[in-house]
Amino acid sequence: MNQSLFTSESVSEGHPDKICDQIADNILDYIIDQDPNAKVAIEVFATTNFLLIGGQVSANFAVPDGVYEQIARNTLKEIGYVDKSYGIDYQTCEILIKVEAQSSDIAVGVDLLDGEIGAGDQGIMFGYATNEAPTMLPLPISIAHDLVQTATQLRKSGEFKYARPDMKSQVTIDYQEPNHPRIATILMSIQHDPEVDIKEFKAYIHEKIMKKVARDFGLNTDFKVLINPTGRFVIGGPQGDTGLTGRKIIVDTYGGSSRHGGGAFSGKDATKVDRSGAYMSRYVAKNLVAAGYADRLEIQVGYAIGEPNPVSIAIESFGTQKVNDEVILAAINQFFDFSVGGMIETLKLREPIFKKTSTYGHFGKNELPWEQLDKVEELKAFLKTYSK
Repeated sequence: MNQSLFTSESVSEGHPDKICDQIADNILDYIIDQDPNAKVAIEVFATTNFLLIGGQVSANFAVPDGVYEQIARNTLKEIGYVDKSYGIDYQTCEILIKVEAQSSDIAVGVDLLDGEIGAGDQGIMFGYATNEAPTMLPLPISIAHDLVQTATQLRKSGEFKYARPDMKSQVTIDYQEPNHPRIATILMSIQHDPEVDIKEFKAYIHEKIMKKVARDFGLNTDFKVLINPTGRFVIGGPQGDTGLTGRKIIVDTYGGSSRHGGGAFSGKDATKVDRSGAYMSRYVAKNLVAAGYADRLEIQVGYAIGEPNPVSIAIESFGTQKVNDEVILAAINQFFDFSVGGMIETLKLREPIFKKTSTYGHFGKNELPWEQLDKVEELKAFLKTYSK
């Protein structure tokens, strides 16, 4: 196998795991909209026509009876799960709620006496940026997201006939010529109605989705095509496979192009550094790459539960750095605050913005605070000063 090939995958909002992520983040948004300082850790499990919502919530208001269930049903309806034959039906599915208060042992480490915020858990997080695409994400995951998002939009508009909500994509990029990458293979698996015209279905996917997205990225359309390789994909959604919050962590981040600390994002408030630390690391890496410090940059941070500041910050530039590592670290220390409170303030993580992150990746969306390139000019000026 040619070593210049690299593959990433994505899934649609109708994938069982993504159903769970969306419900968890919709509940999180509801709670912090009422109480920005609430502590939230929600997990969701889905199987055939059944949802389990569990976790811990501590807020300054009592969540009214039925709210969690209504949020879940509304989410399913918005996705398009309106028929039991799809794997779950927003109207008839059984929903079990098991949510309790946050552990006092954790709370004492998060709300510190001096007003600082301690990390809600220990862990390591990674952030990454590359200049190979306008979003500063790797091409394979960018294209994979766009494929399933495009297919979903066409399904919801009614133009994409026979399609159902559950979808997956996979993209292989050939980097043999790094400055001129090519698409080697595109794979899509899309749930469909039993009475589908397979030939028409596959032709539509190839022409209206795969080729369109490839052209949007300015890339070749003579790639290898794989569509529903098993031949049939009627049984899908939570009936075809159970869903669980946080199980698509590589889809959520960089498609495997960067390392991952293992912590999931959805359903967690920002005191959980799995989320805030990963967002901050992306923000820092993206600004540094945009400022010309490196062509690719990965940042790792580590936290201890109850401590407001990271125990470590490390960088990896894969040989693409334009300046010494000490300069990159000096810039990070001067311009970016990795304390838990600092990250929350910088990235506006007390606001109900998390629904936007629960599908098609947590990165690369320009409207999100951690995607802003608002430090680039300062970083460029620092570089000139430091070099003197």
